Amino acid sequence: MLRDWNFEIQLDEQSDKAIYLQIADAIIKDIHSGRLKPDDALPGSRYLAQLLKINRNTVVEALNVLLIEGWLISKERQGTFVADTLPDFSDTQKNNPVTSLAESTLNRYCHLQFDDGYPDSKIAPITALARAYRQIFNQKARWQMMGYGNELGDLEFRRTIVQMLNHQRGMQVDEQSICITRGSQMAMYLTAQQLFTDGDHVIIENPGYAPAWRAFESAGATLLPAAVDKDGLLIEDVISYLQSGKKIKAIYVTPHRQYPTTVTMSLKRRLELIRLSNEHGFTIIEDDYDNEFHFGYRPVLPLSSFTELKNYVYIGTMSKVVAPALRIGYLASNDRMLVKKVGNLRKIIDVQGDNIMEQAVLQLIKEGTIKRHIKKATNYYKAKRDFTAMLLNKYIKDKATYTIPDGGLAFWVVPNKQVDWFDISKKLQDKGINIINPDVYSFDETVNGLRFGYGSLSEKDLEEGIIALGEMI
Repeated sequence: MLRDWNFEIQLDEQSDKAIYLQIADAIIKDIHSGRLKPDDALPGSRYLAQLLKINRNTVVEALNVLLIEGWLISKERQGTFVADTLPDFSDTQKNNPVTSLAESTLNRYCHLQFDDGYPDSKIAPITALARAYRQIFNQKARWQMMGYGNELGDLEFRRTIVQMLNHQRGMQVDEQSICITRGSQMAMYLTAQQLFTDGDHVIIENPGYAPAWRAFESAGATLLPAAVDKDGLLIEDVISYLQSGKKIKAIYVTPHRQYPTTVTMSLKRRLELIRLSNEHGFTIIEDDYDNEFHFGYRPVLPLSSFTELKNYVYIGTMSKVVAPALRIGYLASNDRMLVKKVGNLRKIIDVQGDNIMEQAVLQLIKEGTIKRHIKKATNYYKAKRDFTAMLLNKYIKDKATYTIPDGGLAFWVVPNKQVDWFDISKKLQDKGINIINPDVYSFDETVNGLRFGYGSLSEKDLEEGIIALGEMI
């Protein structure tokens, strides 16, 4: 049984030292002082994050540092504990602060990073974007663009996104039903702030996308995890929550290549979810983060394209189309009042978006650069996906299960046996390979599966990483 946890630490957001290192050093200090003793159990990352009022990823990063350095150990199905044989820190105390060890440990292990599905920035149309940006900025009427614009985004840009959503994704929206944002995470935050109040509940996928969870919690909503299988979200879990008497305000889903498992929600479950939404009045927040790169006949149309659906918020991004650093996302809804409220809130915190960048991207769309890039990139990523599948078949086939995704930039690999992901993460870092620990996208108990992106890695790095992963599982 875990003892009461009284974690006394003052986090300094103004400090040059990263927050996760402040947490790691505080735990090390408690080990030094004897307050934390060998074999003492630490609370879970979710509890610590709530206690410190920070996001869970930061806590996970701090625990990873301590696991790597040997201060903590992870025991399968039991949790994280203070190591019974502690590292010898006498030499490091003489000349270097504790953070020197933590920082050097992480910096030493970063030559290969398995992300969760980033595009390859080397093939992004950066030159064309820079050219368009300069042209827009130097137009004779540039003084008009230096003033304030519409909080929902540039009107012409909105109309172009609307046309894409209606023609390519089967939706029925107009320019008053959409708001352009600085990336999909802002869209998530704005939606949460206008949709939720204290006492509301939101059903989420488990495993799922933790940054969205944090946005919902920041608005006062309570998370209710629902499981995911090969056909997507389990509708039985949704029904169970609806029958529980809780105030279900919304459900957050990634039905098209679910994050992180890459599965697509079956048509039967899509229709059932729409029926439940209409019957019980909850909003479907649909995050279509991974629509563009598709290797089959066509992407599955969004839930938000069904005319029967009464309450939805649809969230998308252009970051994967151009480059991750391009912060352009959007949200669309059939609730115009909600979109208006989102615009009003956005005006308070950000006034407006990047009007010039929106104009530059708009120019690339009009001249066909974006369309040509998507076609070229799709062929590029399909070849890289096939290469990755070949490596998995060669090195991991007998040790794990996986399916070859019909699009997107990531694989989902599930070992045939339960593994200790903290231990595997540490051993991979010893080889110079970083992975996103599955704890990051697990609600409570760490899911026994790994999402890894292949889009941004070279063939050489992919082979090195998959060989190493195969040796660990």
